[in-house]
Amino acid sequence: MEGIAHRTVEVNGIKMHIAEKGEGPVVLFLHGFPELWYSWRHQILALSSHGYSAVAPDLRGFGDTEAPASVSSYTYFDIVGDLVALIDTLGVDQVFLVAHDWGALIGWHLCLFRPEKVKAYVCLNVPYLRRNPKVKTVDGMRALYGDDYFICRFQKSGEMEAQMAEVGTEYVLKNILTTRKTGPPIFPKGEYGTGFNPDTPKTLPSWLSEQDLAYYTAKFEKTGFTGGLNYYRNFNRNWELIAPWTDAQVKVPVRFISGELDMVYTSLSMKEYIHGGQFKKDVPNLEEVIIQEGVAHFNNQETAEKISNYILDFIKKF
Repeated sequence: MEGIAHRTVEVNGIKMHIAEKGEGPVVLFLHGFPELWYSWRHQILALSSHGYSAVAPDLRGFGDTEAPASVSSYTYFDIVGDLVALIDTLGVDQVFLVAHDWGALIGWHLCLFRPEKVKAYVCLNVPYLRRNPKVKTVDGMRALYGDDYFICRFQKSGEMEAQMAEVGTEYVLKNILTTRKTGPPIFPKGEYGTGFNPDTPKTLPSWLSEQDLAYYTAKFEKTGFTGGLNYYRNFNRNWELIAPWTDAQVKVPVRFISGELDMVYTSLSMKEYIHGGQFKKDVPNLEEVIIQEGVAHFNNQETAEKISNYILDFIKKF
């Protein structure tokens, strides 16, 4: 990863690790679970070579960024607070935002809470999840998919960590990163087992090298998965906290990109929401929805060059 610089900055009471390269307007990349700044390695090189400053943090609880012990320290307010402080630390008023998976959810809430900080947003895989005022988030998912739906299984502190430890860090990462199974991930009863991917391949796909998997594994061996799992454990708390934003619109310009085999796109009535007009009502400046044929959840890595081009093509308008 030639020329990518690393440093630690103090934000919102924690020490945050960031990877950065290039000079020019800042493009801020937010990773998902179970990922790190590293999932944006290709885009950092691509964007920095086109006159942008590419910045990718390890989010709170991940990699070389601090992981507060309390479960309640991983709400939208905490993580968006980290990012607002990071933007200020970078010495800019606004950034272009690019985000995937959990990063995408955090990205939507950065746009919702502090729209003046974001020039435009390229969102991967997770659309804006509007708040249902009648049903808490996890309760709604449990009613729809049952107790073995992965988000329901992630709720109890320590339980999923113990089940993941039984199969080992490398297996968990390989199992999640290589999944091409569509629809809601339903886990085997009472264990991690085959988790996200009942057909975990023996060999890695072309876009994920042994070296890539080794990097992720080394970092998660050190930190464990608790920091990332705590994001899921705050879904219902977030539902309570964001009550004042019920029915609020996200007004920043957005390009949304998903793989057609993505586990989010193929769950939770997402296709109807994305294509049926409600997404555009909630995000009036949604300029384009791109669905990538034959591509699964980790599209920023699986189709790295295409995603870099989609980002560049969109942000150069602003």
